[in-house]
Amino acid sequence: MNGLTLLLIASACFLAGYFIYSRFIGKILGLDPARPTPAVAQRDGVDYVPAHPTVLFGHHFAAIAGAGPIVGPVLAAEFGWASVALWIVLGCIFIGAAHDMIALFLSVRHRGESIGSVIGDILGRPGRILFLLFSWSALVLVVAEFTRQIAATFVADPAIATASLLFIGEAVLFGLCVYRLRMSVLWASLIFVPVMFAFVWIGNLFPLDLVKLLGLTPDQTRTVWTLVLLAYCFLASTVPVWLLLQPRDYLNAYLLYAMMILGFLGVVVAHPVLHTDAFAGFSAIGRSGHPEYLFPFLFVTVACGACSGFHALVASGTSAKQLDSEKSIRPVAYGGMLLEGVLAILALIGIAGTFASQSDYVSAVQAKEPVQLFASTIAGFCVKFGMPERVATSFMLLSVSAFLMTSVDAGTRLARFSWQELVAAARPAGGSASKPLGFLYNMYVGTAVVIAIVATLLLGNPKAAKSLWTIFASANQLLAALTLLAATLWFVRSKKPCWITLVPMCFMLAVSTYALVSLFLTALGMGDWTRVGATGFLIMVAIALILFSLTRVGKLRGDK
Repeated sequence: MNGLTLLLIASACFLAGYFIYSRFIGKILGLDPARPTPAVAQRDGVDYVPAHPTVLFGHHFAAIAGAGPIVGPVLAAEFGWASVALWIVLGCIFIGAAHDMIALFLSVRHRGESIGSVIGDILGRPGRILFLLFSWSALVLVVAEFTRQIAATFVADPAIATASLLFIGEAVLFGLCVYRLRMSVLWASLIFVPVMFAFVWIGNLFPLDLVKLLGLTPDQTRTVWTLVLLAYCFLASTVPVWLLLQPRDYLNAYLLYAMMILGFLGVVVAHPVLHTDAFAGFSAIGRSGHPEYLFPFLFVTVACGACSGFHALVASGTSAKQLDSEKSIRPVAYGGMLLEGVLAILALIGIAGTFASQSDYVSAVQAKEPVQLFASTIAGFCVKFGMPERVATSFMLLSVSAFLMTSVDAGTRLARFSWQELVAAARPAGGSASKPLGFLYNMYVGTAVVIAIVATLLLGNPKAAKSLWTIFASANQLLAALTLLAATLWFVRSKKPCWITLVPMCFMLAVSTYALVSLFLTALGMGDWTRVGATGFLIMVAIALILFSLTRVGKLRGDK
C-alpha cells in the first residue's frame, strides 16, 4: 500500500468523525454557548483566564501531544502497520477524541475542577481521594521521565538547549504584549512566530554546550540541566498561566504545525510504499526483544496516538480554566485529538515506508530511540522536495523536544492542582474549606512537593523512575477508562444515553487491567519489587473505584 493513500484515508475518516460524531456528542451533552464558563465566572488572573480559542487550541494541543503520538506508533509497529493504523483511526474517533471532549465538558460544568473532583461528586469522598492519589502519582512520573529525556537531549544536542531557553523568554514577552499591552493575538503571532523560527537558527549558531563551556562531564551536565529544568517547572507551575504556560504552548504549537506540514508534504512528494508487514501476527517481537501479545499491548503501546487518560487531566486541569465559551469544546478537545491522530499516522508511515522489511524495522527500533527514528524517517521524505536531510532531522528533533517541555510544565501544574484537590478532599469534616490542612494547600508547597519527589527519582535513584515508566502506558489507559467510567455515571445520573462512554469504558478497562496484571505477574517473577508495588497499587485503585461505581449505579438509577 502507498503511504499517501493511507494518510488521505485516515484524514478523511478524521474529518468525518469531527463533523458527524463530535456534533452528535455535543447534542447529547447539551453544549450551551450562552452559559458562562469557569474562566469567565471565576476569573482570577492566575489559573482562571479566558483565552482566545486559537491560543487555547495551541496550548491544549501542545500539552496533550508531547512525544506520545510519535513514540507509541513507532513502538507498536511491531504488530504491523495496518493493525496500528486501524486502532489509531477508530480509537481516535470513537474513544480518544470523545473521551477528551467529554472530560473537558464535565470539568467546565463542575466549576473547572479536575476529573477527580467530578468523580468525587458522583462516587463520594473515598472515590475522589483514590482517583486524585492515582492521577497525582501518574503526573509525577510524567514530569520525572520527560525531564530526564529533555536533559539527555540538551546534552546530546546543545543547540536545542539554546533554542528552548530562548523560547521561554519569548513566551513571557508574548504574554505581556497580549494581556498587558492589549496587542491582538494576530499581530502578536505575526511578530513572535517568525522570531521563534529564527531562534532555531540561532540555536545552531550558538549551541549551549556546557561540556565545553564549563568543562563538565556529560553526566554532570545532565545533572545541571535537570536542576535548571526543575527550577523552570516550579516557575511554570506558580506564575499566572497567561504569562508563561499559555503563550509558550501556543507558540510552540506552530513548531508542531510546521513539523506536521513538512511531514505531510514529504509523504505527498515521496509517495512511500509501505514495505513492513501489514499484520505481524497476534504475537510479535519488537524493541523489548521478546514476544508480546497484540491484546492488550497494541492498545497500550499506541497510547496517546489513539486514547490517553493524561488528556483528561489536561482538559480538566488547565484547558477548562481557560475556555471562553462552550462552543469551543468541540474544536479544542475533539479536534485536538484528531490532529494528534494525524501525527500518529505520519509517524507510522515514516516507519513502514522507510524500512524494507519487518526484520529491518525490528533491528532499527532495538538500536535507536523512537524519537530519533521518527526524525530520521520523516526527514528522509523531506529530502524528496529539496530540504537538506541534516536540517530536516534537527528541526524534527527540536520540535519533539519542545513538546516534551510543554508536557513537563503542564504536567507540573496539573500535579499541583491534583495535590491541592487531594489535600482539600482529605481535610477533616467541618474543616475550613478555604484553608484545608493549612499550609499544605499552598500552591508553592504543592509544587515544591512535586519537584522534590521528581528530583529524588532523577538524581537520587534514576533506575526507579525508569522502571516505573515501563508501566505508565498501562496506567495511562487505566486513567482513560476511569474517566470514561465517571462520564458513564454522569450520563446515567443525568438521564442521558450512556453507551457513547460505556462501550469504550469496558474496552479500555479490559485492556488496561489485563496489561497491568500481566506486568504485575512478570515483575513478581523477576523479583522487581518496585514494579510489583506500583502495578499492585494501580490494580487495587481500579478495583476499588469499580466497586464504588457498581454500588453507586443502583442508587443513581433509583433517583427520581
